[in-house]
Amino acid sequence: MERKTVLYIAVSLDGMVAREDGSIDWLDEFEGEGDNGYSDFYQTVDTVILGRSTYEHIKVLTPVFPYQDKTCYVFTGSPDSYEDEHVTFINEGARVFTGRLKQEKGLNIWIAGGAELVNAFMRDDAIDEFIITIIPVVLGSGIPLFHELTNETKLRLKGTKQFGQAVQLHYVRA
Repeated sequence: MERKTVLYIAVSLDGMVAREDGSIDWLDEFEGEGDNGYSDFYQTVDTVILGRSTYEHIKVLTPVFPYQDKTCYVFTGSPDSYEDEHVTFINEGARVFTGRLKQEKGLNIWIAGGAELVNAFMRDDAIDEFIITIIPVVLGSGIPLFHELTNETKLRLKGTKQFGQAVQLHYVRA
């Protein structure tokens, strides 16, 4: 079975992944059902791709890197002068990089965010599946999941799930 790149992310009803300052505190206030399908999804991937801002945010939020059991890459536009035992820093195109990863044996590849990373992958048509959980809150402003610059992408609904008041949409490329 071919590996797929899967965007798995939560957004507010108005399409925001974070407040303007990058805060995701509104996710903590949400009560869903269990872990809202996270554990089941996590078992389907062996590789995690993060954007630099999301990686830095995770380092502040959690004392222990949460994806130590996965191969983890951080896309960055700037060379790094430090090492991190848990991640490999990448500075190349999304399509070329993921094309190489897909040739290797393994499970799916999680495009974990944030918005800049997602939009770089959208520009390169490098996301195969979209699993987006809509959290029932309207933030009014913030960092949108998709920027205006993204190209048109046609999708086909694979399924929906409800977790308490949240709805998870699962789309594949049409």
